Amino acid sequence: MARSPGLSQPHTLQHRAAAVSPFHSRSLESETSRGSRPLLVCNEQGEGAGSRAPAAESPARKNQHVSNVSVQLEMRSLWEEFNSLGTEMIVTKAGRRMFPTFQVKLSGLDPLADYVLLMDFVPLDDKRYRYAFHSSSWLVAGRADPAAPGRVHFHPDSPAKGGQWMRQIVSFDKLKLTNNLLDDNGHIILNSMHRYQPRFHVVYVDPRRDSERFAHENFKSFTFVETQFMAVTAYQNHRITQLKIASNPFAKGFRDCEPDDW
Repeated sequence: MARSPGLSQPHTLQHRAAAVSPFHSRSLESETSRGSRPLLVCNEQGEGAGSRAPAAESPARKNQHVSNVSVQLEMRSLWEEFNSLGTEMIVTKAGRRMFPTFQVKLSGLDPLADYVLLMDFVPLDDKRYRYAFHSSSWLVAGRADPAAPGRVHFHPDSPAKGGQWMRQIVSFDKLKLTNNLLDDNGHIILNSMHRYQPRFHVVYVDPRRDSERFAHENFKSFTFVETQFMAVTAYQNHRITQLKIASNPFAKGFRDCEPDDW
């Protein structure tokens, strides 16, 4: 069996959500290592993958605690504006937060059941890219670099009751991206000049002693095509730079220079 992916939260969180462990090894790790699509993708309009790129839902039977879960992407219009230009996300050795921040609104959870929310990132293809400034476009520069270590990022409030998750917008503002292969801070490790798709996962924490047996039924995964991006160490498209400065509230004091953490 492949090596378990690294975690973006302390091991205490892993212990608190022990019922999720089969989900890590079976679903996240194997799928991430192959760079394939998620095992289960919801695609109703207004949630899931969005109306522009329909995706089929896995025929595998799903637990009633996750079968009716739906997810709405927050700041969708902003994500679409970035996507129309070709979204770029900075990766640094120390780790950089994403902007736009990945935020969602959930519905359809069992208010009294426990859930873990987490994210991972999968390559969109097996290519490495370069930016052609004369044509303001991305060109294929060769085959992808060896895959970075697969990691997942737990939302720090996990696990929590479904009622709590549904009462508020869920924000992954603590998630950071890095290109440091030796990172020991739990950040998501990505290769620069490669394209990625963020994935969002809702996992029901099954109280049954044999929960590992039912792990494949206890989660539901969502992708949003608007959130695809190119990982870069410096913005290549000047229009992306301008839009980030104009739309990021934390960049208000840096209109004429590069901020340290956006």
